[in-house]
Amino acid sequence: MPNLDRRAVLGLSLAGAALALGGCKPRTTTASAPVTPIAPATPVTAYASTGTYGPVSDKFPIGAVDTSKINPIYLRREVPYSTPHAPGTVVIDPREHFLYYVQPGGTAMRYGVGVGKEGFGWSGSATINSKQEWPDWYPPKEMIARRPDIKPQLSQLQSGLGVAGGPSNPLGARAMYLWQNGKDTLYRIHGTLEPYSIGTNVSSGCIRMINQDAIDLYNRVPVGAKVVVLGGSSAGA
Repeated sequence: MPNLDRRAVLGLSLAGAALALGGCKPRTTTASAPVTPIAPATPVTAYASTGTYGPVSDKFPIGAVDTSKINPIYLRREVPYSTPHAPGTVVIDPREHFLYYVQPGGTAMRYGVGVGKEGFGWSGSATINSKQEWPDWYPPKEMIARRPDIKPQLSQLQSGLGVAGGPSNPLGARAMYLWQNGKDTLYRIHGTLEPYSIGTNVSSGCIRMINQDAIDLYNRVPVGAKVVVLGGSSAGA
């Protein structure tokens, strides 16, 4: 597995945290095990979207998503999927902006994702060490030092200065925390305040999903699940 070196997330503001996927402090990789390329996805016209994006009654209300503003290829759907990875594995293809939850029988649930530039900076395997509903966000110390204007918007939480989980938190409704070799990679798979950024390269950060999709994946994937991040030639152009 690769060793990851921290790269500070700089130049962000809380107002732009939804763009910057707050709380993610990515690292680079020096090496990774080879990953077998996946088969191309079936064209979107071959099957219908299985995602529903209406309002959700949760701990905090989640508004409906106007899917007409999102390329339909990035809406949740079950797809034929050929992969060497076992059912229950999460496979992330940053270059194609897809996340696959591998299912039995040669299928996967596929979700569109938004990827920060740091999301292209590492590949290999990790594990979902924990999951949180409406997680708190803790901006890195480097961000606070460079942008003291966000300090009034922070409060003292259990683990330090941050923003409590809720509808204005940039990590959205759910977060899944990726660990590697027993250490926090500082990468997260999480919801977003900006669903219309799905399928795009955002300014910085980790792997973001529409809140409704983040909840769907959260309900499917157990703690301890393997996550494979594709990179280099194994991802689409």
